[in-house]
Amino acid sequence: MKTILIPVDGSDASVRAAKAAVAAAAEMGGAKLHLITVHPPIISGNVKRFFSAEALNDYYQDEGRNALLPAKTALDEAGVSYEESIEVGPVAQTIADFAKKHQCDHIFMGTRGLGTVTGLVLGSVTIKVLSLVNIPVTLVR
Repeated sequence: MKTILIPVDGSDASVRAAKAAVAAAAEMGGAKLHLITVHPPIISGNVKRFFSAEALNDYYQDEGRNALLPAKTALDEAGVSYEESIEVGPVAQTIADFAKKHQCDHIFMGTRGLGTVTGLVLGSVTIKVLSLVNIPVTLVR
């Protein structure tokens, strides 16, 4: 059985990628789906000075649940099973590492997410993921 990774950030493009992954899984006769979101770590010394590791972890989990929710809704409506994960780390590298660790055969992701830079054809995370993995990546607008 194939394994598909769907990195999401709560954007419309990532929801469309999740729906495309569901369609592809159906065409394959089924696939294991991994839905993940990655939050970049907060590296400011001031933040770490004023907030405990537990408080930061709670923040990452809350933000992660919010980012996963739109794609989870789409997958639940499609009636497919999936595993979800909230990760913290450099976004593109963490996606690539997750794909390798879980032996993913394919990645479906949006071309642009919720980043603050506008006007680019592809988002910077997308470009980095493409350069870090050696499995097919389907980009969804």
